[in-house]
Amino acid sequence: MGPSTSPPPVSISLPGPDDIIRHEFDNGIVALIRENHSSPAVIVSGYLWTGALDVPPEQAGLATFTSLALMRGTQKRTFSQIYEEIESVGAAASFGSGRHSTGFGAKSLAEDLPLIFDVLVESIRRPTFPKKEVESLQGQILTSLEERANHTGAQAGLAFRKLAYPDGHPYSYSSQGYLETIRMLTRDDLARFHQHGYGAQGMTLCIVGAVHADDALAQIEAAFADWRGQTLARSPLPTAGRPKGIMRRQVDMPHKSQTDLIMGLPGPCRAEPDYLDAALANVILGVFGMMGRLGQRLRDEQGLAYYVSSQLLGGLGPGPWAVAAGIDPGNVEQMIQGVRAEIRHMRDAPVTADELADVQAYLTGSLPLSLETNEGVAGAILNMEQHQLGFDYLARYPGLVHEITVERIRAAACAWFDPDNLALGIAGPPAE
Repeated sequence: MGPSTSPPPVSISLPGPDDIIRHEFDNGIVALIRENHSSPAVIVSGYLWTGALDVPPEQAGLATFTSLALMRGTQKRTFSQIYEEIESVGAAASFGSGRHSTGFGAKSLAEDLPLIFDVLVESIRRPTFPKKEVESLQGQILTSLEERANHTGAQAGLAFRKLAYPDGHPYSYSSQGYLETIRMLTRDDLARFHQHGYGAQGMTLCIVGAVHADDALAQIEAAFADWRGQTLARSPLPTAGRPKGIMRRQVDMPHKSQTDLIMGLPGPCRAEPDYLDAALANVILGVFGMMGRLGQRLRDEQGLAYYVSSQLLGGLGPGPWAVAAGIDPGNVEQMIQGVRAEIRHMRDAPVTADELADVQAYLTGSLPLSLETNEGVAGAILNMEQHQLGFDYLARYPGLVHEITVERIRAAACAWFDPDNLALGIAGPPAE
């Protein structure tokens, strides 16, 4: 297949400035509405600007713990009443927290939107954090962290972050917390974090589906117009820098038969001008087809890995670009050298025209598939809003992808991928 000269036509109606209603309320809440009356369902999705960045390392996991406790009881409903009401109409609702924000989402039939929306509103504004329910949830989180401690991939990931980011950097520690930090948290810690960190300013809420925009905006206004709350003052995100040389951290897990390896370094944030170039380079390296060049050469041809892939997590900050692999313990050193060789090859030689054309077709062809559901549309709208891409971004996206050249991919690989300065997190049987 030769290189394409123009993007393929888009055959679906893309969300865009003509059909996305954006309204900012006086208290700083941003509402995004897109009607879709071809589906009987409605999606509510959004985020508040509170997350792990607002938590000191000694309380790691507090933001996540708080978000998971929001639906454990409110001023109007007990924990059991919340889930009975949701399940009685076949709906779903959830909360979760990341590094920069706390997200929420719900799905229901249009006729049940008032009920599910009221549950979300109560959970955001008026949770009560019942002591019994918080302690039960705490036990569940501790159990999941104990399971994580026995998972080679998870332990390699934790070790990688400790090396890839400087001590004290918010990206260096787990947003889910650790056994010792979660054990120390109390119901009052959660209530205080909610009181001081949950506020209307910057909260973004997207509704997509069988709802009229005016009705949705009226519902949001009735629920949130009088809410202010508080948001925590947040210092600028510190710079991440780069690893100096090949830095390794080994987590010995004697009873395991597989070693997991994560190696990489801080990558570009979404706002970097060459982010898309780096993203295409990453797809060629370890995503496309059966996990790109890494999968073809290190797994299929050389048999060094059970699995191998790469990921670029560019977001609001310098999320990691990293390669993850599951390998036989005896293949660790060969695998490290193999990954470094593939990174070096991407920097030293341009990708082929066929590789570029195939990946461009893959990325532009998968866009319509990602927008077939209301959930996908809501996610795309929130992404455009959060990263200030403009609501015409989806229409421009095929053109942006097809503008990328082999020279730009090579330049991005040289800028962001470095085979000689990498952090390595390794978890598995002790090295012999």
